[in-house]
Amino acid sequence: MIFEHIKFQENGLVPAIIVDDTSGQVLTLCYMNRAAIEKTLETKLVHLFRRSKNELQKKGGTSGHTQAVKSIYIDCAGNSLLIRVEQNVAACHAGYFSCYFTRFNESTGEAEVVGEKIFDPRKVY
Repeated sequence: MIFEHIKFQENGLVPAIIVDDTSGQVLTLCYMNRAAIEKTLETKLVHLFRRSKNELQKKGGTSGHTQAVKSIYIDCAGNSLLIRVEQNVAACHAGYFSCYFTRFNESTGEAEVVGEKIFDPRKVY
């Protein structure tokens, strides 16, 4: 069983990096507890533990922008997951495909938006 290979943190969570299966682009970093992993395996849709709300949530539960699981990898130490998904619309609640749409520019010392907004979050949330 998968849980034999995962080393949860003291708070019962494990970080999970979510990656688009087609492009390989990192979409987001979330945290999962045992219940989130079980629900993810059961439904084949990413579920996560929302630390700020202290609750289990389906990724895209409000927006409909779900993440269909293609494969799950466990790192060599068992302390993080990498989940390859088919992303429906966008992963970021701010309207971008990936949560990593801002790049630090070393020459200017500024953060700059480099991603393209693909939906208006005011119309979804």
